Amino acid sequence: MGGGEGTPAEGAGSGFTYAEVGATRDADIPAGYRWLRTRTEIGSGPEVMRNATDALMEFWMYRALPARVTASAPRAAAGVAVELSLGLGPLRVAAPCRVVWAEEGERRAGWAYGTLPGHPASGEESFVVHMDDSGDVWFTVTAFSRPASRLMRAAGPLAPMFQRAYARRCGAVLRRLSRP
Repeated sequence: MGGGEGTPAEGAGSGFTYAEVGATRDADIPAGYRWLRTRTEIGSGPEVMRNATDALMEFWMYRALPARVTASAPRAAAGVAVELSLGLGPLRVAAPCRVVWAEEGERRAGWAYGTLPGHPASGEESFVVHMDDSGDVWFTVTAFSRPASRLMRAAGPLAPMFQRAYARRCGAVLRRLSRP
């Protein structure tokens, strides 16, 4: 979207499995959900920011996790369908979602996906890189979710631990991909 901001997808009637579509844009965490916020320093300078933006917006961060990613467009934008498949060996979990908002600028870029039917959780997760006034580049993951499948309910307290480990892994991978 080159410098512009995406329009959030509509909540009701859009197929999302939750009502608070777009809440992560302003880091609002609605009541009734588990929430997560992690922040990782990626590096510093405009080149790191550009590299981090491309790796995030073109889904390279996920492919390097490694996760299987299928997207309806090569770059994140509002309305793009995304399916992530995560797991170990033959045990994989498909997670269908859709980008609810995306933005891309010199100092801030990112996007959020909302869960669709078939996703093991119900909620939203945003991935944002930004460069602060001193030139340091940061990656922030903000999420709110609640179980939407038997698998997630059965995971109990392990699910939030896995989600936090996943967010930290995303930060480490993005740091590696963003090096000049």
